[in-house]
Amino acid sequence: MKSMLQELVGGKALLFIVVLGLGGSFQNGFHLAAISSPTPYIQSFINSSWTYHYGEVPGEKTVTFIWSTVVALYALGGLIGSTTVRYFTSHLGRKGAMLLVSTIAVVATVIMYISKPTYSFELILVARFLFGFGSGLGLSVHTIYLGESSPKRIRGMVAITATTFMSLGKLLGQFVGLREILGREECWNILLCVPGFFCMAQLAILPFFPDAPRYILIEKGDHQRCKKALQCLWGPGNYKLEIEEMLAEQAVIGEEHNKSVLDLLRDKHLRWQVLSVIVLNGCIQFSGISAITVFSFNIFLEAGIPIDKIRYVTLGIGTSEVLISITCGLFIESVGRRTLMCQGFGGMSAIMALITFTMYLKDYSSVFPYITVILIFLFFICNTGGPAGIVPSLASEIFIQSYRPAAFVITGLLRWLGFTLLGFIFPFLIAALKSLSFVLFSFVCLIAALYIFFILPETKGKTLLEISQEFEKIRACGSSSEDVMCLETKL
Repeated sequence: MKSMLQELVGGKALLFIVVLGLGGSFQNGFHLAAISSPTPYIQSFINSSWTYHYGEVPGEKTVTFIWSTVVALYALGGLIGSTTVRYFTSHLGRKGAMLLVSTIAVVATVIMYISKPTYSFELILVARFLFGFGSGLGLSVHTIYLGESSPKRIRGMVAITATTFMSLGKLLGQFVGLREILGREECWNILLCVPGFFCMAQLAILPFFPDAPRYILIEKGDHQRCKKALQCLWGPGNYKLEIEEMLAEQAVIGEEHNKSVLDLLRDKHLRWQVLSVIVLNGCIQFSGISAITVFSFNIFLEAGIPIDKIRYVTLGIGTSEVLISITCGLFIESVGRRTLMCQGFGGMSAIMALITFTMYLKDYSSVFPYITVILIFLFFICNTGGPAGIVPSLASEIFIQSYRPAAFVITGLLRWLGFTLLGFIFPFLIAALKSLSFVLFSFVCLIAALYIFFILPETKGKTLLEISQEFEKIRACGSSSEDVMCLETKL
């Protein structure tokens, strides 16, 4: 572990990771967390803005519809942005696409800020869509850029920083949303503009860093620039092994570097990779993490925590997410991806089952709500300590260069469609099944744990071609005359 940490500070890699993170997944984390605090103030502004422009007070349904649109446009923007990752990373490169994301965020920040002095709720709608578009594109570009810039021996540690910065974004969003900071009516537009300052910092610093070394060599064919990029990021060295690995991958890919989503879905040699991405990303979306986040306020209230203190308890959860994410990054290369993900999903499954039990019995004893609060903390720890940190970057490890952007289009669609769908169906689900709805989440987490245990190969310390060969073994075994999966290599 010591040598890995030394490698991070050997060149400019640590600064690169920080700069990239602040304009990448950090943005999405902040916007997800910060929007809840100014909700009543924005609704009040929509009311007064409508009255100012149209000379009449809007109905309650009108305000509710506009507010729902404000929330939904972020998800819609994220969905559209995630589908453009292949186009922008191909035409602008990884660095160029990341700079575009920050430029969009800065424009959205200006629009959001001027919405209040111009009494225009329409500008809020525009800004939210642009924030969502930038987050959808930025999440994928950030992860691809990290994966294609790091040596295989610390690839997992570097890739998981995308989740760490998302957790940092959530934590900052919760912190600045406190009434003592910016969570006041006169400051709501300033609150939602905070992440724009970090994007401006990225626009100022990132141009001094190279594009992703794998992109430079495999897609641009520039051997010398690739070597200089590696030396810039990771310190002096000839990086012979890393470059040979890239050249071997380039030989396999041939001339066609940027395959489409249809090409990816049609390639029978990649079916297990595609299935793995769909299963695990789908399970993350429907693991219950969003539901727990939404309903944690009510659970904490039932536990007897004063309403004015609940926000500080939420800050405690946000802090634990950051710490666990950092811890996961330190141990991922020694423990392995499969172990962390399998244990994480298994723990989440068990905790969801226990939450179902404690919520059902909450009226029988005053101790059960407190147990539920403890279980919620443990649920976030299990999620952040494995699945949340590893699954989003999985596509960068199991797909070779030509298919990677297309794979991230699929993961982006799953992420944002799942986010939108769950937001619509969960209120009906909880109303119909009440605490039993958490049994469904427990079952989803169990499916993910079993899939990882029996199917998914370990990617730790392996080249992308070696990982592809591991999936080929699954395909070959699955088509054997005995029709039995040869899973001994995984166990």
